[in-house]
Amino acid sequence: MLKNLQIKNFAILDDINLDLSAGLNVFSGETGAGKSIIIEALGFVLGARAGLSMLKEGAQDMSVTAVFETEDLPQKLLREYKITGPAVTLKRELDSKGKTRGFIGNALVPAGALAALGEVLVDFHGQHDHHTLLKSSEHLAMLDRFAKTQKDVLHVGQLYAQMQDILAKINALSLSKAEKERLLDLYNFQHKEITDAALKPGEDIEIDNALPKLKHSGKLKELAETAYQYLYEEEAAGIDLLSKALKNLRDMCELDETLRPLLAELESSMRSLEDGAATIYNYKEHINVDPQTLDDMLSRQQKIAKLKSKYGPEISDVLAKAEELKKQIDSLSFSEEKEAELRAQLAVVKEELLTGAMVLHEKRVNAAQKLDARVTAEIKPLGFAEVKFKTDIIFEEEAVNATGADSVEFLFSPNPGTSLKPLKNIASGGEMSRVMLGLKTVLAGTVPIMVFDEIDAGIGGTTGLQVGEKLRAVSAGRQTLCVTHLAQVAAFGAAHFNVNKVSAKNSTRVILTRLEGEARTSEIARMLGSTSGKTSAGFKHAQELMDHCRGL
Repeated sequence: MLKNLQIKNFAILDDINLDLSAGLNVFSGETGAGKSIIIEALGFVLGARAGLSMLKEGAQDMSVTAVFETEDLPQKLLREYKITGPAVTLKRELDSKGKTRGFIGNALVPAGALAALGEVLVDFHGQHDHHTLLKSSEHLAMLDRFAKTQKDVLHVGQLYAQMQDILAKINALSLSKAEKERLLDLYNFQHKEITDAALKPGEDIEIDNALPKLKHSGKLKELAETAYQYLYEEEAAGIDLLSKALKNLRDMCELDETLRPLLAELESSMRSLEDGAATIYNYKEHINVDPQTLDDMLSRQQKIAKLKSKYGPEISDVLAKAEELKKQIDSLSFSEEKEAELRAQLAVVKEELLTGAMVLHEKRVNAAQKLDARVTAEIKPLGFAEVKFKTDIIFEEEAVNATGADSVEFLFSPNPGTSLKPLKNIASGGEMSRVMLGLKTVLAGTVPIMVFDEIDAGIGGTTGLQVGEKLRAVSAGRQTLCVTHLAQVAAFGAAHFNVNKVSAKNSTRVILTRLEGEARTSEIARMLGSTSGKTSAGFKHAQELMDHCRGL
């Protein structure tokens, strides 16, 4: 569960502090008020792509902080990121130069670490995600997610990469001698440039953390030496008032036992001062004020930055590029007499690839039957009396690739008497939203938090009530965040937040309010397009809708 979300200077949000509830949390407000930006901010702190367009105009930096309960996190991730306790705080910052920093607790981490936690904590459905249902290329990924065939897909992908590697070596034999030498010179230069740097994962973050201390090492040493003199050296010169006070107080305790607690407190203070002096002494002795060390670290930082700009945004990408270059160098180094051996290897790998693709196909077919039954059960109550949903899978041996040899298409029939056809050819916008809600409900599995940004697009009336009831049911075992313009959905919320944009002459800010009682009824009336005065028909209509939803 997401307990708290703090947003500062994100787009038009200047300072938002949001405490969320279990179950269904709904967000309403006029179009453009900033509802979806709250969802984008949550995505940002969970590792989504960042850009300066996110920074509020006039601000120097922005940050998003999210506090999650840890009970739903796998033990592997808890150990990997040293997460303890019932809650974990994730934070991500962006400054005016476009630099981001991520934190898990107080530890500085790359965006990938935040994304890894986000994948198991939150399932997002954005405003336009239902358009993915129009792309058959996305249907295969959805089926594999449901079938949990990741290991099989990885195995097939590795075999496919192995096949492509052998083919590259065979193709390299046909290159002209001059072209081969040109490519070898280029690849060897690039590979040597990376390997000579001897990069270590996370080294750039370590340097970023160490540089501020090195840059100010002289000042830090001077201050530490002065502090040490105050705490220790002046004491040695005889200016030790606390010791004199302790001596007198010990004598006083012989006459008055009630002073013993005070004596113990002052003796503890004395020990703390001595410990502090020792700590400062050790600190100043270990400060390196060698300008050469600073120059070396700055030079190292520049070298790493140069390699990252040429070969990848992160050190891991640079190291992966070195491995890729080594394979290309090896493939170009093969001689003609190796071709027969390579073609024999190619035949073996092709056979293993097709076998792996067939195993994967069978698992997908079995999973598709279960997926079809569950999706149908989920969407049938959403206004589809005789709905049909089917996952169509075709095995194409000649089209085998890194994901296998299957083409997958979701077929759909919303009405009795209509044949199954591809979703892109038959479903309306409202039908697409309801199918996506059913799919998301099934595919989310054990993900503890679901986020829907206007899942109710294109629907209304009774169907809106059915969608709202479904969202509440889905939220019974997890937390759900839902941005909505539909009163029928908002009325089912366990918590209701209003997002309101206020514009002044030179600024725009967003106000977020948790609605209770009559304030919530008035907002429901507004969403119904009615007046909200307590005696108005619209207000009474809103009360009736909320009473109806509570009774379902």
